[in-house]
Amino acid sequence: MKKTYKSKVSYPLLIIILIALIIPIITQFVGVNNDEVSVGVIALQVLIIAFVLHLFLKTTYTIDNTILKVKSGFISYAPIEINQITDISKTKSILSSPAPSFNRISIKYGTYNEFIISPKDQQNFIQDLKNINPNIKINIPS
Repeated sequence: MKKTYKSKVSYPLLIIILIALIIPIITQFVGVNNDEVSVGVIALQVLIIAFVLHLFLKTTYTIDNTILKVKSGFISYAPIEINQITDISKTKSILSSPAPSFNRISIKYGTYNEFIISPKDQQNFIQDLKNINPNIKINIPS
């Protein structure tokens, strides 16, 4: 079985990040002397904005037989053996992770490993993981 889930995106979070990235571009044009506008700096800032947008909009979680694969844009994370997952719970952690949403879940696996993600369809995603590993403890209030 191979099933891919898209990540949920919190657009207010995306807007905050984009504003923080766009302000330096605006300040380049509002400076005292417009002759100092650096095309290279602006091009780099635009590339960073495109990269962030790509990460936000192209994050997926794929269940491939007994492996969970996480991909954020063109960054692939180490695959997780679903049989090693012990616990899934809601989290409000703001740690950097492939979860471009405030609605996040924490997946604990192995002895001390944890991964934070934000699938759009959390219920079906969790159910698919439980179908493969029925020993997963679910700590998510209804």
